[in-house]
Amino acid sequence: MIEMFDVWKTYPNGVNALQGINIKINRSEFVYVVGPSGAGKSTFIKLMYREEKPTKGEIFINGFNVDRIKERQIPMIRRNIGVVFQDYRLLPNLTVYENVAFAMEVIEASKSKIRKRVPEVLELVGLPDKLKAFPNQLSGGEQQRVALARALVNNPSIIIADEPTGNLDPDTSWEIMDLFEKINFSGTTVVMATHNREIVNQMRKRVIAIENGQVVRDQQRGEYGYEN
Repeated sequence: MIEMFDVWKTYPNGVNALQGINIKINRSEFVYVVGPSGAGKSTFIKLMYREEKPTKGEIFINGFNVDRIKERQIPMIRRNIGVVFQDYRLLPNLTVYENVAFAMEVIEASKSKIRKRVPEVLELVGLPDKLKAFPNQLSGGEQQRVALARALVNNPSIIIADEPTGNLDPDTSWEIMDLFEKINFSGTTVVMATHNREIVNQMRKRVIAIENGQVVRDQQRGEYGYEN
């Protein structure tokens, strides 16, 4: 599903954000990416959906070498990857329905398919009655649910999440994690960067730990292992 071979990322300022990463993530896995601030977690995540490109090495997503594909092929890759961010990144002038529908419009889905699919995915994340609401009318947890719905609406094979509970209170964080686990049980691969020690330690999924741009630990049913 996701493979990295000797991946390096060096930024223009000379910082080696990642050094010699070799990782394989299989279909339907749930993987936490942990490590101290500045360790390289966000770069690791961004390489998967081609927000960043590696300086050296190869990355394969669903069999495609993401560094070698043409620009016009990027939407095809991203169609199979849903991304969820800490700050939600909802469009403030669009309703909940319109925010989720936008992800389908980008891939030129038909209007009939959009009308059918958007309510379905909002039902899945527990917001069937919020279609006409705007982001500023929602709580943080509700906004993150909309962001998750947007990531799910095109039935991606992979969900990538960068600190998705970072702005949420503990109870709401667990509600969001329950949704991620439900999505994973349906067969979707989940890769999540997080600083949330309690969630990682209780859920006991695979843990990839990064320090100074290198993978220092890769454990099945792993624990967080760092001070926050």
